[in-house]
Amino acid sequence: MATAADIDAMRRAIALAARGLGTTSPNPVVGCVLVDATGRIVGEGHHQRAGGPHAEIHALRAAGDRARGATAYVTLEPCNHTGRTGPCAQALIEAGVRRVVYAVGDPNPQATGGAETLRAAGTEVLGGLLADEAEAGNIAWLTSVRLGRPFVRWKYAATLDGRIAAADGTSRWISSPESRADVHRLRAEADAVIVGSGTARADDPHLAVRGIEGAVQPLRVVVDTDATAVKPGARVLDDAARTVIAVADDIPVEDTAHFPETWRLTRAPGGGLDIPELLAALHQQGVRSVLLEGGPTLAGAFVRAGAVDQIVGYLAPALLGAGPTALADAGITTISDALRLEVTEAVRIGPDLRITATPKGA
Repeated sequence: MATAADIDAMRRAIALAARGLGTTSPNPVVGCVLVDATGRIVGEGHHQRAGGPHAEIHALRAAGDRARGATAYVTLEPCNHTGRTGPCAQALIEAGVRRVVYAVGDPNPQATGGAETLRAAGTEVLGGLLADEAEAGNIAWLTSVRLGRPFVRWKYAATLDGRIAAADGTSRWISSPESRADVHRLRAEADAVIVGSGTARADDPHLAVRGIEGAVQPLRVVVDTDATAVKPGARVLDDAARTVIAVADDIPVEDTAHFPETWRLTRAPGGGLDIPELLAALHQQGVRSVLLEGGPTLAGAFVRAGAVDQIVGYLAPALLGAGPTALADAGITTISDALRLEVTEAVRIGPDLRITATPKGA
């Protein structure tokens, strides 16, 4: 039975885990708190980077001998395998931790089983505490393990009447400086940022993270099916981050000579590239989270493929009345087939409203 003290300690572990967003991929974000018999925190830590010590090891090192007899609160079931680091379940046993409370069971078949190992050694184990909160913070990695593809967050900015640009094509700036700064936070949390050929032509985007100290630059991906949008000298071709241009597999090699890295993918029957194939290629490269930044045609293709896990919309208090909308053809032809969403957050960002939603039943 969980106590109020258990809940407080797990919330602290969840907050610690969030510090690893954007730096741990392809590993999960994990936080750990060690509390002694008097209720005092004697050690805490979070997973900081792939290949580095896990959260439990950071916490155990901080606690030293004070870990003996303590309770460990971990946001993800302690791992049970040896990879680049050793099994955390065994480390907790050897440190003399008396009780382990974890939030989310590990769905990775290579690492699961830590709870059983702990119980077999006589450690008291409680699972599922604040599972929903911990899962929300680790949703990208969990989605990638469960579905075998990256978690996809679609971000867009629009006026209150849903326009992402005016009738003449101008779009800078619909959203506020505060919203644009917030987008850089989303980029910093993602392993890859994706735009389509329309956005590449209209905006010449850079797609790198700015204004966030210590951010790991995401992979920049432009879906340029016919290799006509990304011209020599495009901002996305600089050396600020690795860049991939995804083109159709029938495009001549000479048309892509100026690309730093080219992926050749199958054309989709309705136009564009095969989205599941693109996501599979990204997953194989260790990408566990994607920020889809546009435009409406590419967003429609992702929605049509059932490959959007979360939507973040920045709504500006402005009206245009004409111009392109945020989402183009998504294969929805009747109201009964509308993709219904569950709003999980609505907050003010400067003068704008940021709405976060997920497809119902996801």
